[in-house]
Amino acid sequence: MDSPPIPVVFEPIFKLKPWGGRELERLFGKKLPGDGPIGESWEVADLPDNESRVASGPLAGRRLAELVASWGSDLLGSAAPAAGRFPLLIKFLDARERLSIQTHPRAAADGAHGEPPGVKHEAWYVIGAEPDAELYIGLKAGVGPEDVRAAGSTPALAELLQRWPGRPGRCYHLPSGVPHALGAGLLVAEIQTPSDVTYRLYDWGRVGLDGRPRELHFEQALANMQYDVPAERIAPPRRHTADMLATITRLVMCERFAIDRLRFCEGYARELPGGELAIWIVLAGSGALLRQRYRCAFRPGDVVLVPARTAGTRVEVAADCTLLEVKIPAAYAPGRAAE
Repeated sequence: MDSPPIPVVFEPIFKLKPWGGRELERLFGKKLPGDGPIGESWEVADLPDNESRVASGPLAGRRLAELVASWGSDLLGSAAPAAGRFPLLIKFLDARERLSIQTHPRAAADGAHGEPPGVKHEAWYVIGAEPDAELYIGLKAGVGPEDVRAAGSTPALAELLQRWPGRPGRCYHLPSGVPHALGAGLLVAEIQTPSDVTYRLYDWGRVGLDGRPRELHFEQALANMQYDVPAERIAPPRRHTADMLATITRLVMCERFAIDRLRFCEGYARELPGGELAIWIVLAGSGALLRQRYRCAFRPGDVVLVPARTAGTRVEVAADCTLLEVKIPAAYAPGRAAE
């Protein structure tokens, strides 16, 4: 592939989930398959059997792994691949029902799930919410391993968790090992490190799409759990910078990713500074990224991969635009101890 690095949008990978719904169709106009409950839309993914392909343009059908191999640092900048693959996984989650109470690895995966090694950090940005929707993130102060074990895989476990308001615009950081669950009636953007390893502690007595109870992993979850995580780490204080046509709000910063919310006024136009890989999760408005004769249009629900090498790439905003910009901190180095 001899194409220079250009911004691209990928075909979504839709996932049927017993807790899912059809909000992605209503809110973003995504063409969902069938009529079943779609819980997840994987927008940028490079995992075995779940590889994003470019949706349109001169690179239509190309796998994300091919772009990583061909463009190298022109795509990734100073970021390093994760186990040889793209270092982020971006999804939309549509929770018509509550998700299971779960946690993620704090150390190398045990290999049982066939996933790459490493910790799994996440963040949730609330896009849409029903009245009184809430999220369960982190254990209450003073809760220890003996309390979790006593609650077991029962409804009592939910009473040990902190509850957070599910208001649109809220963003929550889920460090690896923090128990969590999405409440019902929420649509969120999920930013995470590229692993699909999940340890379920409790699933509200639900059965899967096959009619059977879903597998629980209580001991694995307990072995990887974090306790007494401060509230400011889950909901970090925000920092704002602004000029006449743009506002940038820092939402989350951890060792594996940084998330900013960008707001551009209609008519905003400038050349991208480049130098860093970026992912744009478009929430509202529209515009395009242009490079010579190439044009990558974006609208709500699109997730745009913006390569680090963007010389000559220009953004033009057609209607007031709000998006999340995800980057990988330059300080991150493979092998550094997890937070």
